[in-house]
Amino acid sequence: MQYAELQIFTADTELSDILVAELAEYPFESFVQEPASLTAYIPAGSLPACRPAVEALLDRYGARERRFVLSEERDWNAAWEAGFTPVEVEGRIRIRAPHHDPAPEGVTEVIVLPRMAFGTGHHATTCLMAGLTADMGVAGRRGLDLGSGTGVLAILAVKCGAAHVDAVDTDEWAERNCRENAAANGVADRVDSLLGDIGRVAGRRYGFVLANINRNVLVACMPAMAEALVPGGLLALSGFLEQDVPLVVGKAMEAGLKHRETRVREGWAALLLTRGGEAPGVEEL
Repeated sequence: MQYAELQIFTADTELSDILVAELAEYPFESFVQEPASLTAYIPAGSLPACRPAVEALLDRYGARERRFVLSEERDWNAAWEAGFTPVEVEGRIRIRAPHHDPAPEGVTEVIVLPRMAFGTGHHATTCLMAGLTADMGVAGRRGLDLGSGTGVLAILAVKCGAAHVDAVDTDEWAERNCRENAAANGVADRVDSLLGDIGRVAGRRYGFVLANINRNVLVACMPAMAEALVPGGLLALSGFLEQDVPLVVGKAMEAGLKHRETRVREGWAALLLTRGGEAPGVEEL
């Protein structure tokens, strides 16, 4: 597949973070943030339909030093794998590719076959969600990883004791990669990779839901995510900036959820929420 690059020249890291959050709502698949620039990658065929809206967005933020260029054809998987480095999360979780050294004893590891799918652990939101997943108490519960990408959070949840996780993503590439990664980690029998949105699991109930997507999708899906939780169920959210916390918390409260915790990393935020009521002794899908 041929990709187009949107190159934005700015040394303002706060603006760069904001633009990543905004551009993630278009078909951009990955981002590279450097000290003086932000590069966003999008399938070349998807650019014409959204370019006018993206140009208007960049104008609103004053990001006028920019250009679109067509990337040369290349083996994107090989390039992705070559640039993938292990990720350490708080000294207790290691996300690595198969060719990297195993995690030391006592550190939970997730093996990721790097592909063009979000969720390798390098982004601040994935690190935030990994920490929450390890801390929130998923052992023995059934869960949903919504917008699962590589499946890293679903796999981590199972390694933290979750009974079973449905990993749902709208991207076919991500869905396949999640299956590969579940098998590589020896948890294929406890992680189901499903293609679709939250409607794909309508009617199912979970002890926890993980959702690392973006602000607008999270807000739109909030009632459905709340409905998917059993009483006492846990909801961990990320994919939005710290400045958006009041908006997201407000929408969660409207859906009947209670705010338990906020975590922040590099300007990005993650929330832990809960549905009222006592959790039953046995959870059923």
